[in-house]
Parts: sequence; structure tokens; C-alpha cells
Amino acid sequence: MTLEILPTRTSGAAENMANDFLLLQRYPRATPRFRHYGWRGPAFTFGYSQKIAFVRESLAAVEAPFELCRRATGGGVVDHRDDWTFALVIPRGHPLEELRATQSYREVHEALAAALRAQGVAAVTKPCGNELGSEGAPTGPAGVCFQRAEIYDVVHGDTGEKIAGAAQKRNKHGLLFQGSLWRPAAHVAGAAVDWEKFEEDFVARLAVTLGGEAQATPWPDFHEDELAGLVEQYAATEWTESR
Repeated sequence: MTLEILPTRTSGAAENMANDFLLLQRYPRATPRFRHYGWRGPAFTFGYSQKIAFVRESLAAVEAPFELCRRATGGGVVDHRDDWTFALVIPRGHPLEELRATQSYREVHEALAAALRAQGVAAVTKPCGNELGSEGAPTGPAGVCFQRAEIYDVVHGDTGEKIAGAAQKRNKHGLLFQGSLWRPAAHVAGAAVDWEKFEEDFVARLAVTLGGEAQATPWPDFHEDELAGLVEQYAATEWTESR
């Protein structure tokens, strides 16, 4: 089975979230698809079920201006100012899509951690309990990504510092996996990451996990009005402050 690799794009927060959602809703394929993307400026996203009051309190000390957008997926507040962001869509009925959320999370992050180890980063997935980083690991509040590692997040094997996390949305079309790797955490102990090589290794390992090969694929032709309407929805105050 092919893992379709879409072109890298840089967009604003609302457009990035809209594109990810449309890849799940309006891109009817029988194969998984992957995209890495960038941000036009400073941005934070936060989980669908999070309270806006908590989010604003968490970001009170962050210097403005920055974009703030509620995701369709779950998870916590994510800082995109210096991250490496990706989305993976797995169609309904694929073996990985049928796994429990914790297990699909683990499979994707095992591939990511292996690609980082190939760059010399001591990356592992966080096991159950507190076997790693018991003395030096950050213990920030729940709901704020990169301040607190949860099970099967990618962490530094020596310090326990969180490197990568993700959020998922599952519906009748399949599974949307939105992931974020905090670049500064990957440079612990002076490891210099070649991000182009990392991406190449990561997608190759993902393809093996998904039972196929990676293949570059053109960007899909979304209906312009639908995309514009969804971007407007994600940018609207009503969406951001809906909880």
C-alpha cells in the first residue's frame, strides 16, 4: 500500500487546520497520506475540547502578536513557533486506523523516534509509569504540550524531556493524526538534526509501518468555496471561543 506524500506548504493557522480537516473529509482515497507543513507566523493551536479561559491563561506570558486556533483534534496547547509539524490521514478500514488510539499513537511515534535516533538524538517513546527522566523531566500542567509528556509521546531517553506529541480525530472517513516535534528539544546535548534527512527517514519508516512505500503525490484539488468557508470558520471568534 502506498503512503502518499503531499507537497510541503506554509500557511496561516486557520488554513493549516482547514487543509488537515479536508484531507480527512474530502480526499476519498484508499491509501494513507502525509504532509509536513509550516506556519506563516507565530501560532498556537489547542485541542477541540479545551476551555478558552484555560488556553488564554496558559499563554498569558507569551509576547503578542500570534495566531490562535482551535483544532478539530484533541490534545493540548501546542506552540508552533519553532516546531516541525505534520498531518497523517489513515483511511477507514486500514489496520492502523482500527487500532485503539493509544496503539496508533505509539506506532506513529515509534517511527518518528527511530528517525530521530538515526540523527543521533536519544529519542524513545515514553513508556507506562515513570521509568524515564524521573529527576530531570519537566512536569508542567496537563493540557499544555511540551511541558508534560504522556504515554507514547517521544521523549529524550536521558532527560525525559518531551520532543514530540500529537492529537487524533477519528470519524467515518478514517483517522487524522496531527503531530508536532519541538525542534529545540531535539537539539539536546548538541545533536544537529538534518531536517530534510529526518523527513525522508520518517516517511520511509511510516510507510513500512503502514505496509507500503512512500510516493510523492500532487496536492489535491479541493473545492475553493469549501476551503475558503472552512478557513473562515477556523479563523472565527465563535470557533475559537466555542468552549
